[in-house]
Amino acid sequence: MNYKKLTYMGLCTLGIVAPCISKEAKERNKGKSPNIIFMMSDDHAYQAISAYGSMLNKTPNIDRIANEGALFTRNFCANSISSPSRACVLTGKHSHLNGVLTWESIDTSQVTFPKILHSHGYTTGIFGKWHLGSTPAGFDEWMVYPGQGDYYNPDYLTPKGKIRIEGYSEEITTNLALDFLKEHSNSENPFLLICNFKAPHRTWMPGPKYLTMYANDTFPEPSTLFDDYSGRATPASEHKMGIDKDMTLGYDLKIPIGDTFGEKVGGYERMTQAQKDAWDKAYGPETYKFLANKPKGIDLVRWKYQHYMRDYLRCVAAVDDNVGRILDYLKEHNLEENTIVVYCSDQGFYLGEHGWFDKRWMYEESFRMPLMLRWPKRIAKGIKIDELTQNIDFAPTLLNAAGLNVPKSVQGKSFLPLLEGKKTKWRDALYYHYYDHIGEHGVARHEGVRTDKFKLIHYYTTNEWELFDLEKDPQEMQNQYGNPAYADIQKKLQIRLNQLKQKYHVPSSPSKESK
Repeated sequence: MNYKKLTYMGLCTLGIVAPCISKEAKERNKGKSPNIIFMMSDDHAYQAISAYGSMLNKTPNIDRIANEGALFTRNFCANSISSPSRACVLTGKHSHLNGVLTWESIDTSQVTFPKILHSHGYTTGIFGKWHLGSTPAGFDEWMVYPGQGDYYNPDYLTPKGKIRIEGYSEEITTNLALDFLKEHSNSENPFLLICNFKAPHRTWMPGPKYLTMYANDTFPEPSTLFDDYSGRATPASEHKMGIDKDMTLGYDLKIPIGDTFGEKVGGYERMTQAQKDAWDKAYGPETYKFLANKPKGIDLVRWKYQHYMRDYLRCVAAVDDNVGRILDYLKEHNLEENTIVVYCSDQGFYLGEHGWFDKRWMYEESFRMPLMLRWPKRIAKGIKIDELTQNIDFAPTLLNAAGLNVPKSVQGKSFLPLLEGKKTKWRDALYYHYYDHIGEHGVARHEGVRTDKFKLIHYYTTNEWELFDLEKDPQEMQNQYGNPAYADIQKKLQIRLNQLKQKYHVPSSPSKESK
């Protein structure tokens, strides 16, 4: 079924004017430039990808991309929250320059890699999560969720208004992506397809096919599940993202009574009766068991963790299956050789580490961003990229791969030479900056630098620092800032942080520091 040809039911009309494509650009690209498929999930932790050695689940289709191409072992985001990370990907610039520090709408007049590809002959489309406020620009076709989107029977914004499509979000978005491929993959022009999944974003609502998956599984607990945050700066202990106190029974874990009587399960009201019946059948036994046992204290935390993992990994399974559908289409239609396939998440996520869910911090679990890329025509199979890469590098890499110049305004660096095994001078450190001070999850604003072996974080609203030795303390449990044994390293990291701020033109006083 072609979902793009459904009758539009929206009341508003969202116009978009795409850049003109010259005849010269069409001719130059004919048969030469690679097709690009960019797939991004939402909050998919590297700990839940088997290519990264997950102890929790298997992701055979996502792993195909890594096994048949490159796996990035140390890729990171520049600002670990959805909208800012997506803006970094599109523009190749840090948040303070692309204008999306927290939840702002992106200024679509600025240069993005889809707009450049489109102006050079690419047919472009984006489907699924956008989450950048403004109308998508630089795309021939687009159907995107309003805001976060919904798991069941999602709404889509389109150039002709808003529509609602019955079904499960990951499958519908993939259907739209496949429709785009069917329509354009035989064209003389190369294509850019961006397929952005909602899952596994909170509230982790599995689709009908996955409701009982992992029902009898018990998952290993992270060693830091009961972290007391000693040995670190005060912001870590002031969080509002703990499985213990902040993960709700109703909204998050589908126990209808919730933390307050009468709380609704998030998203349940959107379901059809048939969907509700299937949902109730799957979750009913767990609800009755919970009400009968009424776990408390540590037992409740452990119950919450297991329930969280089942739902989260069910959503991951839906993403993996739908990635497989797109990969299968490429194989069946002989499109693999000269199609770049990228899979990533918008940032990392906590799966119980430090007792947390969500993201935001510069600690590894949320800072580190899964990434794998396949391009059989130019890249060998099964390679690993261990250099420090970042989401601001995506735009210049894809433009470089398409044979196009990278604008001087782009702050990232193409990692295509790394993929091709060429000797190239690479960065020795990464800059990070989180701006959403004491937002929903109580994470203080901070910035920092990460090198090969060390990390320095500055919580500038409280003027506290953290320094971690990543080789000796990979779980980042012991702050070494102020430790005389690390005095030389501390000084060098502070100098390097200031150098990076100058390089990236970071304002001396962050724009939201005074609030």
